[in-house]
Amino acid sequence: MTQKFDVVVIGAGPGGYVAAIKAAQLGLKTACIEKYQDNEGKIALGGTCLNVGCIPSKALLDSSWKYHEAKVGFAIHGIEAKGVSIDVPAMVARKSNIVKNLTGGVSTLFKANGVTLLEGHGKLLAGKQVEVTALDGTTQVVQAENVIIASGSKPIDIPPAPVNHDTIVDSTGALEFQSVPKTLGVIGAGVIGLELGSVWARLGADVTVIEAQDKFLPAADEQIAKEALKTFTKQGLKIRLGARLTASEVKKKQVTVSFTDAEGEQQLTFDKLIVAVGRRPVTTDLLATDSGVDLDERGFIYVDDQCATSVPGVYAVGDVVRGAMLAHKASEEGVMVAERIAGHKAQMNYDLIPSVIYTHPEIAWVGKTEQQLKGEGVAVNVGTFPFAASGRAMAANDTGGMVKVIADANTDRVLGVHVIGPSAAELVQQGAIGMEFGTSAEDLGMMVFSHPTLSEALHEAALAVNGHAIHVVNRKKR
Repeated sequence: MTQKFDVVVIGAGPGGYVAAIKAAQLGLKTACIEKYQDNEGKIALGGTCLNVGCIPSKALLDSSWKYHEAKVGFAIHGIEAKGVSIDVPAMVARKSNIVKNLTGGVSTLFKANGVTLLEGHGKLLAGKQVEVTALDGTTQVVQAENVIIASGSKPIDIPPAPVNHDTIVDSTGALEFQSVPKTLGVIGAGVIGLELGSVWARLGADVTVIEAQDKFLPAADEQIAKEALKTFTKQGLKIRLGARLTASEVKKKQVTVSFTDAEGEQQLTFDKLIVAVGRRPVTTDLLATDSGVDLDERGFIYVDDQCATSVPGVYAVGDVVRGAMLAHKASEEGVMVAERIAGHKAQMNYDLIPSVIYTHPEIAWVGKTEQQLKGEGVAVNVGTFPFAASGRAMAANDTGGMVKVIADANTDRVLGVHVIGPSAAELVQQGAIGMEFGTSAEDLGMMVFSHPTLSEALHEAALAVNGHAIHVVNRKKR
């Protein structure tokens, strides 16, 4: 007998598992299909984020930063640390244990909320039927009133540097190094490339980042990107912009890459090479030819602002649809869709999805950049506050970077908050909360911030928008 569900979710990543849990909480009979297996051959929930993305990379970032601090940062605090060393296998094992705990936690939440887990590969057929191919090859078809596709994304492969999972790896392989490479090349100066490059640079690798674009972090505010480039260069990352990879050759456990830049043809040799040029949606064997679901010209599933596809009752969320490939974007889309299926009038504000790069210093932003706004003809006032003037940052010996607040010159409404520095992700989220409710720079300036805190930098930047900063000299308005 065919199983029937109110909601069937394909994929148990941040978009899928959150959608499944929310749908079940709303009283809908829900199933979630997942095929990803961990190193032990067991189904692991959580998708890229929990297994090989957000969580494991942050674990390594934190471990590597603690090592770096112990080795070179403790002395200024009067702490003497001699003979500091790094046990890379232990660091990687800690990362894996965190992943195991979190993915196991999702399984517990499924059981607690009554979500049925179907192990295998999900494929959407016509009439909102979903074929599930189990790991042993057997198949079953389940019937759904509603389907949510959350199949996620995977790293992009590039012909000049084919991944061999040894000397040339993708972002997943870069999480599993068992020793620190003496020399490390990173193709791509985006979020993934900078984060993974930072991990191994802190541990002692000589890291070169090769980026095809001429501009560094083009999605970020130019002032923040300029500060970031200066900081990373000072930290020892060699960032080659306008460098287009043309070929690679593996020989004697090393890889030589060829690229062209403003100086002509170049070659560099590395012990390891990480290819981190972006991700693409996973749609392989996902949609039957008569499913009715359309793909756009870039291979993403076409959806409207509420994540509805071209087939009534079929939705898609997360990395497999338009927009930024961010776990928190996927999760909130999953919640929105589950609530709409249950009859609620849910929606998302796509203009206020924060972006974060978890390097040190962190880089984060929400809203529009100064360049975007000026390009749109919007008159703005800008306020900045450096962490070098923050008492809390001084106490922590972490004074690099700044907070930047951009407001409409006519209404004073905050249109963007951009941060490079300590706890940037947390400070930007404060800005996002205010912006969701239409806050003005004056509103932020009138609020009482506890002292001493890093968040005071946001307060002062907001005050500086209108020339009212207290702890930094105000710039004269142009």
